[in-house]
Amino acid sequence: MDFFIRVGKIVLRFLRATGRLGLFTLQAVYNCFTPPVYVKQMVEQFVEIGFYSLPVVALTTFFSGAVIALQTYEGFSQFSAESSVALVVLIAVLRELAPVMAGLMVAGRIGAAMAAEIGTMRVTEQIDAMITLSTNPFKYLIVPRIVVSVIILPVLVLIGDVIGICGGYLVGIYKLDFNSVSYLNSTWTNLTTGDITTGMAKAAVFGFIVALLGCYHGYNSKGGAQGVGSATTNAVVSASILILISNYILTELFFKG
Repeated sequence: MDFFIRVGKIVLRFLRATGRLGLFTLQAVYNCFTPPVYVKQMVEQFVEIGFYSLPVVALTTFFSGAVIALQTYEGFSQFSAESSVALVVLIAVLRELAPVMAGLMVAGRIGAAMAAEIGTMRVTEQIDAMITLSTNPFKYLIVPRIVVSVIILPVLVLIGDVIGICGGYLVGIYKLDFNSVSYLNSTWTNLTTGDITTGMAKAAVFGFIVALLGCYHGYNSKGGAQGVGSATTNAVVSASILILISNYILTELFFKG
């Protein structure tokens, strides 16, 4: 019976955590569509999430596109299909690499920062002070981060698309000796609006996940510095796992045909 008791406790703990997250999500989404709006906080988050995340996203997508070009060339050269390298780089970057890598990088950088900042405010009772002063902490702390993440991550992915394709192009031209005009023509011919929009739609979902979980773990942290550290770790791990799971689900929805 001890085994079933342990399993039952795990299931109940999971359901309790899922319920708390669900209620937190509903409250956060509701506050996104009701006044007031703290414009200054949103501008600060645009700079923090968007501008400061651009270098790491650009670096990641560039080398991801370059690696895809190298690996696909190694495989396709065995079947004399080297001309398809540009197509594979294009599809891989637009549909998968740019949104997923950007989501994971932002989760590691921004999700952790959100959890640490809000968690510190929680354990030092600053959030309680905000409530005492009749300031809605969801409006002031959580809504700007969620709204900006949903808006700015597709922009980062769009920039990452261009940089990732350039990475594959540079490797193809200067490493694999492709013809520059042929490579660009193949890329442009196979470029579709659907691939771009689906990648940006994924990015919006990933941005919501990163901001929501970063804020959730920080808002519910407790136990001083150790609790803040645990909240930071949990925010990054849970966001990364949900990004990978949701990526598969969205890929099934967008490309099941």
